[in-house]
Amino acid sequence: MAFCHVVSFAYLCILFMGRYFIHLAYNGACYNGWQTQPGLPTVQLTLENALSTLLRTSIAVVGCGRTDTGVHASDFYAHFDAEGDVDCGQLVFKLNNLLPPDIAIYDIFPVAANAHARFDATARTYQYHVSDRRLPFRQGQYCRIYFRPDIDKMNEAARVLMEYEDFTSFAKLHTQVKTNICHLTHAEWTEEEGGWVFTIRCNRFLRNMVRSVTGTLLDVGRGKLTIDGMREIIEKKDRCAAGVSMPACGLFLTKVEYPGELKIES
Repeated sequence: MAFCHVVSFAYLCILFMGRYFIHLAYNGACYNGWQTQPGLPTVQLTLENALSTLLRTSIAVVGCGRTDTGVHASDFYAHFDAEGDVDCGQLVFKLNNLLPPDIAIYDIFPVAANAHARFDATARTYQYHVSDRRLPFRQGQYCRIYFRPDIDKMNEAARVLMEYEDFTSFAKLHTQVKTNICHLTHAEWTEEEGGWVFTIRCNRFLRNMVRSVTGTLLDVGRGKLTIDGMREIIEKKDRCAAGVSMPACGLFLTKVEYPGELKIES
C-alpha cells in the first residue's frame, strides 16, 4: 500500500509539472556566453540560480541558442519546468529585482508540455555592428574598423550568399554538427548613424558563422576580395579560405521566431 502512495505522489508531481517560456535580453559583455561552464559566469547559470532561489527548487533552463562569450541578445527565449501554478507576472517582477542589470526579463508564459525553446525555433536573426569612428557610449556593443567600406559591394557579395546552402567555409572547425547546410533568407548591410549594420536571417547558424561571414564581407568592402572570390570561398568549403572571425562585441541576436502561438491562455 505504501508503494502505491509513493507512485501516486510521483504521478501527481508529473501531472502538475508545467512548462514555461522566458522572453529575455542580455548584454553579454560580462559573460562567458549563454551556456553553463564550470567556474565561469554565464547567462544560463545566472538565470538558473535566480529561478531556483525564487521557486525554492532546482530549476534547469534550456535556451534557444548558445551565444558565445561577449555576444549580446536583444531577443532571446528559454524554457523551464516547474511544479504547480507559477504566478508569471510576479516571477518576472522578482527576477528583474534579483538578476544583475545586464539581464532583463520581458515575459514569462505557460506553453505546451512539449514546447522547446531551441528545437521549435524556425528562424533566427543576427545583426553585426561596425563603425569607423570611436563611439564612447557604445563601447562593447560594436566593432571599430579603420576604413570606410563599400556598402554596395558588400551587399552584392551578401546576395551571393543567398545562392548557397552549404556554409562549411564559415563554420568553426572541429564542432560536432551533423550538417553545415543552412537555409539563408536574408543578408543585407544598411547604414546607420555612426556606422553600418549587417543583418542576416537563417533557419539555423553554425558556430562562428555570422562573425566569419561578416569578416569576409568586410574584405569585399575594403577591396581585398572580389565577388568572384566570394564565390570561390563558399565553394571551397574550407574555413581557412574565408576571412577573419570578427570580435564578439559587435554581434547581437535580435530575433527568434516560432511557428504559431506558443502561449497557453490561462
